[in-house]
Amino acid sequence: MTERPLRVVFFGTPAFAVPTLDALLGSRHRVVGVVTQPDRPRGRGQRVSEAPVKVRAVDAGIPVLQPASLKPPEFLADLAAFDADLGVVTAYGRILTEAVLAVPRRGMINVHASLLPRYRGAAPVHRAVIAGDRETGVTIMRVVKALDAGPMMATVRRPIGADETSADVEQGLAHLGAGLLVGVVDALAGGGASEEPQNDADATYAPRLTKDDSLLDWARPARDLHNQVRGLHPWPHAETFLDGKRLIVRRSAVPGEAAGGPHGTVVAARGDQLDVATGDGLLRIVELQAEGKKPMRVRDFLAGHPVAIGSRLSAAP
Repeated sequence: MTERPLRVVFFGTPAFAVPTLDALLGSRHRVVGVVTQPDRPRGRGQRVSEAPVKVRAVDAGIPVLQPASLKPPEFLADLAAFDADLGVVTAYGRILTEAVLAVPRRGMINVHASLLPRYRGAAPVHRAVIAGDRETGVTIMRVVKALDAGPMMATVRRPIGADETSADVEQGLAHLGAGLLVGVVDALAGGGASEEPQNDADATYAPRLTKDDSLLDWARPARDLHNQVRGLHPWPHAETFLDGKRLIVRRSAVPGEAAGGPHGTVVAARGDQLDVATGDGLLRIVELQAEGKKPMRVRDFLAGHPVAIGSRLSAAP
């Protein structure tokens, strides 16, 4: 290729963004700087640690900016000093200001984990799994002021397995999106990139997950509850209450059997089976966690926490 490689500034924070950064580092284009979120407490111990994108950038010797706000003139000056042709955004975690969007000469593009215009917003993978969708994908789009509403430049599709969690799907999409992104950057460098406007009438939104999404309503069908469990993995996880104590439901299955009792009733609690009646069918709890304890497979949990047949699980203590 004779086109000049592009100077790219990369915006990203979590592990989902690392494959895209790696793909850019392995391309003919040059990553001249990285913008990521400030170091924050993470994990069960809430120790302050660096985000995965920062760790990778530092390892690659790339300058890193971690602004607490995108508005200060000092940050905008530091961003402009990268002299970037293009900005690439992958799960940065903050809405970009018009002043930031105007800095790279060729604007900014985003790696978004859905088939736009479906699931604009902060949690597209989780919302797709919770909804029971059988397919999702990645869209490369132009970043504009409106949330995830810019014209689309490329898409790739991926099926969602019936038992896959959000973590499973997100990992697959991260690698698909990385490869797709480099092709778009190459096309931009050569002046051959096309952009297709989104149909706003078809847009749906994927709001950020909260703890309010966690509670299992046992009156709902088993398949819907299973989708909720796997959609909320690895955070914030589904939860229920037994004898007033909170239980985190980490993994589940749908055995395809009739409910056999009022919703929320435990109908089997032996070996690897902890089956609960729902509004339609049984939900089998496969892995769970008592509050403050380690995750356990059901067999291990029942060995130390016997559960009586006929016990009722509920959405409140």
